[in-house]
Amino acid sequence: MTPSNPVVSPLRDALGPLKDREQVALRLLESSARHSFDPDTELDWDAPLEDGKWFWPPELLSLYDTPLWRTMSEEQRIELSRHEAASLASLGIWFELILMQLLVRHVYDKPATSAHVRYALTEIADECRHSKMFARLIERGGAPAYPVSPLHHNLARVLKTVSTTPGSFACTLLGEEILDYMQRLTFPDERVQPLVRGVTRIHVVEEARHVRYAREELRRQMVGCPRWEASLTRLSCGEAARVFSVAFVNPAVYTNVGLDRREAVAQVRASGHRREVMRTGAERLTGFLGDIGVLRGAGRRLWRSSGLLA
Repeated sequence: MTPSNPVVSPLRDALGPLKDREQVALRLLESSARHSFDPDTELDWDAPLEDGKWFWPPELLSLYDTPLWRTMSEEQRIELSRHEAASLASLGIWFELILMQLLVRHVYDKPATSAHVRYALTEIADECRHSKMFARLIERGGAPAYPVSPLHHNLARVLKTVSTTPGSFACTLLGEEILDYMQRLTFPDERVQPLVRGVTRIHVVEEARHVRYAREELRRQMVGCPRWEASLTRLSCGEAARVFSVAFVNPAVYTNVGLDRREAVAQVRASGHRREVMRTGAERLTGFLGDIGVLRGAGRRLWRSSGLLA
């Protein structure tokens, strides 16, 4: 006899049952109400920069522990940190503009009154504030903005146009989790400029919600999407990892601190320390993507070529 109230099995993946989408969004909305910041009023933008302090922890700079690094004066190393911080902030703006477009596309056909959509709109508002905050940090630090190359700019235009929904969330995590790893090391570091520490603290707190939202939705999408979409997601995510790793620091940084650009780029590529930093930053993400079936086939090979996957 068929029971009158059959038990509906929840969606599952390799990590276990998926949480209810609306319940996840409601918890994230509650967290947003408690822990959101206005950088314009939260940070002291008029405070003078402190002499001798770094703009990024030295161990996270691209040239750290290379032969070129050992020839640089302390002043030149700190100047490199100023320009690399501006380059990373510029990358963050580029990435968050892409993310906002992907989120708008994701919720376009979904019920506007759902908690899932309301949280997506909340996240878009967060990313707007973050982009303005990064732009203001670049200006306050005195280094130029460092846009990505025209090639990568236009590759991203294509990617965000053709990206699958799970691909959009996988790329979101790629941009958020590696920078999050670096920023978690930056905001408690007293060697770093207070303004930079304040910016990274705000970003870490608010991005934790964004990562949770993207992870939960990516799991749901990978369980429910057709095979062709999962395959395309693996490829687009792998290509995004390759582009992201190349675009992470704009090579013009080296020229602007008085270094030979070609030699600097070559030493960064050969640096075991740099490779370890980037892989460690991606480790939590690659473990997650491997568990839910994103790191397979040609996509996995692209991840390996990016240097982000051991």
